[in-house]
Amino acid sequence: MDYRVIKENDLFLLTDIKGNIPENHPYGLGLYTKDTRFLSKLDLRINGKEPILLSSDAAENYVATILLTNPHMEKDGKLILWRESVEIERKRFIYEGVLYETIKLKNYYPKPVQFEISVHMDVDFADMFIVRGFQTGTVGQCTGKTIEGNSFMFHYEGVDGVKRATKVIWNRQAKLASEQGEVVFVFSLDHAEEQSVTLMIQPQIGEETERGIVSPEVALENLKASYVEWESNITKVTTDYEPLQRLVNRGIGDLRVLLTDLGYGQFPVAGLPWFGVPFGRDSLIAALQMLAFNPEVAKGTLLTMASYQGKNLDPWRDEQPGKIMHEIRFGELANTNQIPFTPYYGTIDATPLFLVLLTEYVKWTGDFDIVQQLKDNIDAALTWIDQYGDRDGDLFVEYYQESSKGIANQGWKDSDDSIVHRNGEYAKSPIALAEVQGYVYQAKMGLADIFEQLNETERAAELRDQAKALKEKFDEQFWMEDVQFYAIALDEKKQQVGTITSNPGHVLFSGMLDNERVNAVIATLLSPKMFSGYGIRTMGEGEAGYNPMSYHDGSVWPHDNSMILLGLSKLGRQDEVNIVIDGLIEAAAHFEYDRLPELFCGHSKDLGKPVKYPIACSPQAWAAGTPLVFIQSLLGLFPNSLKKEIYLSPTLLDSMSFLRVENISIGEGHLSLTVTRQENEMKVEIEENTTGYKVVIG
Repeated sequence: MDYRVIKENDLFLLTDIKGNIPENHPYGLGLYTKDTRFLSKLDLRINGKEPILLSSDAAENYVATILLTNPHMEKDGKLILWRESVEIERKRFIYEGVLYETIKLKNYYPKPVQFEISVHMDVDFADMFIVRGFQTGTVGQCTGKTIEGNSFMFHYEGVDGVKRATKVIWNRQAKLASEQGEVVFVFSLDHAEEQSVTLMIQPQIGEETERGIVSPEVALENLKASYVEWESNITKVTTDYEPLQRLVNRGIGDLRVLLTDLGYGQFPVAGLPWFGVPFGRDSLIAALQMLAFNPEVAKGTLLTMASYQGKNLDPWRDEQPGKIMHEIRFGELANTNQIPFTPYYGTIDATPLFLVLLTEYVKWTGDFDIVQQLKDNIDAALTWIDQYGDRDGDLFVEYYQESSKGIANQGWKDSDDSIVHRNGEYAKSPIALAEVQGYVYQAKMGLADIFEQLNETERAAELRDQAKALKEKFDEQFWMEDVQFYAIALDEKKQQVGTITSNPGHVLFSGMLDNERVNAVIATLLSPKMFSGYGIRTMGEGEAGYNPMSYHDGSVWPHDNSMILLGLSKLGRQDEVNIVIDGLIEAAAHFEYDRLPELFCGHSKDLGKPVKYPIACSPQAWAAGTPLVFIQSLLGLFPNSLKKEIYLSPTLLDSMSFLRVENISIGEGHLSLTVTRQENEMKVEIEENTTGYKVVIG
């Protein structure tokens, strides 16, 4: 990873590996919040020279540490600073909307030294869409800088009428602070002496009263405390298989970084650096992955999505009443309606996934109050599925792009080339995706169970009838007898898009498939055509559209595998669960920081180690959530608060001898258990069960 990123809530910093923000860098480096760049240049120098990089560590999720040293400096034969005399440590973190960077200098030269540290800064207040080259547009202008005491202020007035500013404060007397955005500090250090200066950088939006900035020490202490609290409220996993342990730990830490709260509770944003915003499908699936670890995140996600649910018919935003959003942006272009992301609703799966997450959350927690709280949102989502999602009344939910600046393919495989026929022709919309029908079936069956529990028996029966009709039609229209698999989609002419893909694998979790076809789907997914050895590919090797280096047509996406794993585990197919998990764990060992990437290339394991995809978010929420699904799938853990039962069908990987999972929140209590291997049999010991539910081991 040749950049460094840290985030807290909705502020994130993206720099090069030296910790700098070079101007006009192709990666769009900077300090961002609300889709606006509040720092576009950050350049650290010692005596006017660029330091030499020693190490750049992004293993910590919330603190980045970069070590540098000085180059050799002499002039006219006179020594100014011996090479590697000064250690320069840059440590940065974010707390309550402020970036803190402490620059610590230590003298390793045998004698006292004196030198200057200069920091050059600038701000362009550019909209993220312009930075990334996706859009052009009418924008405002910078209105100057002000210097007051030990601070800079950079000012901007947007065409949206919003005033923006970046305040920079430093806690050490400066030799110089110039209108050009340069601040210079003089350091005189004895041998082994160290001194520091801290910069505090605060984006400001609108006419809000300036928020106070706490000291770096207090800020870091409070930030660390928030992580301790997070870890104390999350399920704890212990295993003797270190690769799995590291993946789970990394996933939990990454998900904490990706949490944001817009006032409705914490939810995961999609990923860094460019998708640190509410993102319907991604946020919902990541919350689903986290149910066994922290179900409160699902609640925050549901409430956030409900608050932005579509209310109007607005083709510019692909919005319809009841529809759950795809993505929201808060920058200047969005505020002036130059882009439709306010929010944008061009997603076919977020609405049924919203209902799937709701039903699964209720099964885990027994929180029926949220059903009453979101009653209108549930009704609106179901109406959208039946009216706007199924615009031609054929029982299938289909997508069609209406917005001129929207997205053409509106399932999770949203690249332009992802829905392709066996002959290589791209399918034309309206398109009905296989997995979306599974989500709809799962949502309606799950809601039927809940409504029955709430004595709404007529409504429950109506939803079950609808789901049954969808199942029959799905089997009739999507099943391909010649290859014993389901089509990825139906195109505008209701013709099967017959390419073999991973999409039907998501339907395993829905409960919509009969046993015979379940077996056929699983056999294909685990065949060499689909399973690379490192994971299940998005498209089968040998298909016309197959390309192992593509985004969606042959690559391996961990989250895609996790959705399939949930289905395999729910069906009790633990041997296949182990095969998929083993492959992904082996792949993860080849990526930085024991972190599963958003995706990687789909080349066969026989050809060597997994190949990195050139552009992938890191960390990315549903990739971070995948190791958490490993744990749920190994346990075969599926609670059902409606029946007051907890279903377990545990297994261990061949490399494991025990798995202990503590403090799983179910209902109003907790479950802790240990699974051990004894002569090829799994022994389950329930160490705590305060849920009041019966544990059923299958």
